[in-house]
Amino acid sequence: MDTRIVINPRAITAKPIHPKYLGAAGIHRVPLWRVGAFALNNTATNLYLIMMGYIAYFMIGFVGVATVFASSFSMAMRIWDGVTDPVIGYLIDKTNTKFGKSRPFMMLGNIVLAVTSFLMFFITPIIPAGIPRIAFFILINAFYYIGYTFQTVVTKAAQPCLTNDPKQRPLFSVFDGIYNTALFAGSTLFISAYLVPKYGSFYEAGLFRELWFFIAIVSALFTLSAVIAIAPKDRTEFFGTGEPVKVNFRDYWDIIKNNRAIQMLVLAASTDKLGAIARTSTVMIVLYGIVVGNYALLGDFSIYTSVGTVVFLIIGIGGIATRLGQRKAMIIGSVGALAANALLVLLWLFGEPRTFNLPGFDGYAGITFFTVALIALSVTAGGFQSIAGNIVIPMTADCADYETYRSGRYVPGLMGTLFSFVDKLISSFAPLIAGVVYAGIGFAQALPDVTTQYNDTLLYASLFLAYGMISVGLIMNLVGMRFYPLTKEKMEEIQVEIAAIKERVMLEREADEALVEQEIGAP
Repeated sequence: MDTRIVINPRAITAKPIHPKYLGAAGIHRVPLWRVGAFALNNTATNLYLIMMGYIAYFMIGFVGVATVFASSFSMAMRIWDGVTDPVIGYLIDKTNTKFGKSRPFMMLGNIVLAVTSFLMFFITPIIPAGIPRIAFFILINAFYYIGYTFQTVVTKAAQPCLTNDPKQRPLFSVFDGIYNTALFAGSTLFISAYLVPKYGSFYEAGLFRELWFFIAIVSALFTLSAVIAIAPKDRTEFFGTGEPVKVNFRDYWDIIKNNRAIQMLVLAASTDKLGAIARTSTVMIVLYGIVVGNYALLGDFSIYTSVGTVVFLIIGIGGIATRLGQRKAMIIGSVGALAANALLVLLWLFGEPRTFNLPGFDGYAGITFFTVALIALSVTAGGFQSIAGNIVIPMTADCADYETYRSGRYVPGLMGTLFSFVDKLISSFAPLIAGVVYAGIGFAQALPDVTTQYNDTLLYASLFLAYGMISVGLIMNLVGMRFYPLTKEKMEEIQVEIAAIKERVMLEREADEALVEQEIGAP
């Protein structure tokens, strides 16, 4: 006998949906292009993340602070970003307008990012030096991170309503990974091969202003695409059980205490992020601008490695996560990245970095062993790390579904911001760690630049930041996944149960409507 639970479409939406996007056991999908377009919301905010990765140079050159203060400031702002997360998540869970739950926060967040970053780079330098300029910069940054949280929280919070198909949900990570790989490679090329040669240094205001124009325009276009993509699913019918849920702040404690899935995902992803952020722009400047001796190579190198990383993403997430589940994808990605990072450290220590070169650059005399090995290992490490890192966002959606299954509450905003709060709190130490490491080896007043002379200490410090810290994060991924309860089989059980809850809600609603009609029609 067929025991599958089929949901009455009226219980799902008041507007017609093509039958192929509705399935048994509570499965609902979207056309694939909407998954890809919505992933651009994360890319839109990552554009600003890239720009802010160079903020220490702007602070040292134009705000008037020293290296450790600039690094500490980045840490403090990231903590502030995390502290605002629960409040904004609470607002998202309380919001249900005719424009949906997610779209207002996406649009408002992007506007705030554009305006505050404009003030940061165009107005700060003309404020009187000293306390007034520093105070202005801090105030603008505080508002900047509120806008950043508005938009980033939606990336996680909207996942459960976008799709709950276990074969489609991981595909968000494929699109997200491809976009971000192209983004970071393209931005690196743009900055290293165009902006730095044009302005000569990271301590030039024109570099940041031109970078702002590019990022503000492209980020706005990406946000608009994501808003269009989520529009049909940004409705109450796709929120959890299909019924509005009352949320209060004491729900946070219950989730922290009892939702093992989000506990382990936070442990894994936050430590992973700590290592990834420690690989700052300064680290790349040291390795390629000082150790290799030609920072412009980094742009072309990023293009070479990005192609291989995309292939890893498609095979890894498209092939592993959709078949074996997202938990196994995280484990496989972490193990592979650990091995590749260890080999990269050995290559930089015992290889010949000065022989690294690529076709089209001065002095190119053919392929060298260091070049081939660096590209191959970087592709492998980046590919596996992308599998482990990018699968986190759809895993957050699984945790939100698990909370609905566990307690009956649909709180994607709370779930996403709970994750982000701890994630940002831990990863906020990364810029400070990088600043302290470089200050400890003699760069207390200014960070290493492309004009800095090479020494072995610089290499050792940068290898620790580039590969050592991310390896610690990858190990914690494995620890977290050891106790993470949401296997592929468990998620199938959860979707069946949520479907049953929706069916009961639908039947109760129909019974209430019938009773009202009966009472109205009674003499």
